[in-house]
Amino acid sequence: MFRGEFLRKYFQADIRNKKVVEFMELKQGDMSVAEYAVKFESLCAFSPHYNTLEA
Repeated sequence: MFRGEFLRKYFQADIRNKKVVEFMELKQGDMSVAEYAVKFESLCAFSPHYNTLEA
């Protein structure tokens, strides 16, 4: 919750939008499942569709 509010307030909109695109295009590729999970969770904070209490 704090992280999401912090990111919304202090990250510029264009940077947030780039992170959303990066999240939507994320593919595992050569990453291990653990590496992919870390990347997914870090980018998930930028996506309003996945960054909810219900998700």
